[in-house]
Amino acid sequence: MEAWSQFVQLLFSGLTIGSIYALVALGFVITYSVTGILNLAQGDFAMLGALFCITFVNSGVPFALAIGLSIASVMAVGGLFERLAIQPARRSSVAVLIIITIGVSFVFRGIALLVWGTDPYALRPFTGNEALRMFGAVIQWQSVWAIAISVVSFMALHVFFNRTYLGKAVSACVINPFAARLMGIDIRKMSLGAIAVSAGLGALAGIVIAPISGASYDMGMMIGLKAFIAAVVGGLTNAPAAIAGAFLVGLLESFAEGYLSSGYKEAISFGLLLLVLFFMPNGLFAKMTGKRV
Repeated sequence: MEAWSQFVQLLFSGLTIGSIYALVALGFVITYSVTGILNLAQGDFAMLGALFCITFVNSGVPFALAIGLSIASVMAVGGLFERLAIQPARRSSVAVLIIITIGVSFVFRGIALLVWGTDPYALRPFTGNEALRMFGAVIQWQSVWAIAISVVSFMALHVFFNRTYLGKAVSACVINPFAARLMGIDIRKMSLGAIAVSAGLGALAGIVIAPISGASYDMGMMIGLKAFIAAVVGGLTNAPAAIAGAFLVGLLESFAEGYLSSGYKEAISFGLLLLVLFFMPNGLFAKMTGKRV
């Protein structure tokens, strides 16, 4: 029974961290699919979302409103990032654009260090500190929130891309940018919208994980790196595949830490990335659906 309870504990832990990776990885996929850019500052949107939310809550803003304001603020930051850093260099090489996103990541981290300092911050859980007991395992309600919010976000994005005019316009830019221009779709506006939505997803991920692991100025680096691994492992141009890759990475890390050692957690993630790049560069799940976004 003890072994079973440990398995359930590790399963929920893996699903929780996988749901965070999935939200950030989805931002990678949306940005890359629409703009062709690997935004390596994606993880820092999670950091900004968490720290903004903590600041708003500590200032007396109601919790739900603080979450909304934080996501909106980070989306605005993402929009400024696209207008000021990406658009002026759109005709540059892929390498230059990647270097720009790395530079912006350092800028975000530096500003966060100046504003919030090096001390970690805590955000209260969404529904108190009570734990849920299941099959002998103790599950935090925040973990349930993380998984549920991720699932709802994925469903909302699916409806957006498949049921709304704006979502179909974005999909048209992904499938055939030239034809989209002929139909009067403004590619520059779609680029702005894609990066803003990706920033909002990152902010949501940071807000959800902050009550579990805390928040600090450098938290986005590792979240972004793991989400990037998840996106590549699943399929960088395929949203469902990237989500599957994120949960796979989260589960592998959780079980490696629980059954082996915490030191193996990082090695397994990077080892999986290398294996996929060597043998299946399009991703493990890249063919699970014909749609790219």
